[in-house]
Amino acid sequence: MITRREWLASAAAAVKPGKVAVGAHPWVFAAKQPNADPTPVLEQIFREFGAAGLDGVELMHKVLLSEGGVERVRELSRRHRLPVIGTSWSGAMWKREEHGAILAEARLVIPRLEKAGGRTLGISVGDARRKKTPAELDAQAEVLRQVMKMCADHGVVPNLHNHVYEVRDGEHDLNGTLARIPEIKLGPDLGWLYRAKVDPVDFIRRHKSRLVFAHLRNEKAGGTWPETLAEGVIDYPAAGKLLHEIGFSGELVIELAHERDFTPTRGYGESVRLSREYVRRVMRY
Repeated sequence: MITRREWLASAAAAVKPGKVAVGAHPWVFAAKQPNADPTPVLEQIFREFGAAGLDGVELMHKVLLSEGGVERVRELSRRHRLPVIGTSWSGAMWKREEHGAILAEARLVIPRLEKAGGRTLGISVGDARRKKTPAELDAQAEVLRQVMKMCADHGVVPNLHNHVYEVRDGEHDLNGTLARIPEIKLGPDLGWLYRAKVDPVDFIRRHKSRLVFAHLRNEKAGGTWPETLAEGVIDYPAAGKLLHEIGFSGELVIELAHERDFTPTRGYGESVRLSREYVRRVMRY
């Protein structure tokens, strides 16, 4: 078992201060596991992400809830010199009756994320599959404020992640949250923005003061996800240029996803490596 001092030293050596870290999220691995839980293939994820030239990994919260998960993550992080950037996390936050369970889970996830060295919490607020009412948006904001307080107590920066539902209907869900919590930070997924017919570059421009994080994925002209970030129609050169212009200083995380009927032509780790090279070449990060 490694000591905390040894683990912190290895993590600190891997990412230079002030650098925009470019990591990856393990969804492409998790999607093939029971209950989309990446825990059974965690070692493979760290090994292949480490070989892909990444600066870090964004976890999925189920890893932190598993027995011995924090210790395992710390050991893999040290072995592969791959720091933990943060974790994704979700809940039906618009449902007041679920707030007790959501906050109980947050009390487990956030301290464990801190112990694993993570500094960001990417939050998905839950899809009602319709426009949320003002009362539901009030409930959503109430629980988010409590989660934000927990994050502050543990040195973690929360950010709102988006799928399609948060930004459809004129960004109804997102705007409802921002109207109630104007200080909350954003971690948009540029691929989901595009799928929702929201221009990712324009979104960055409009929300530049709130941006602390971003997920990177691409979209083919026909409306499906490509195998790597390097394939697709999203204007990543323009997105990278704008991020430099606004002085973005957060984290960028590659999150590949494949359609259910897609057959990969290469290993997932190789697709992540090619995507990392694309970010370096095209976005200059």
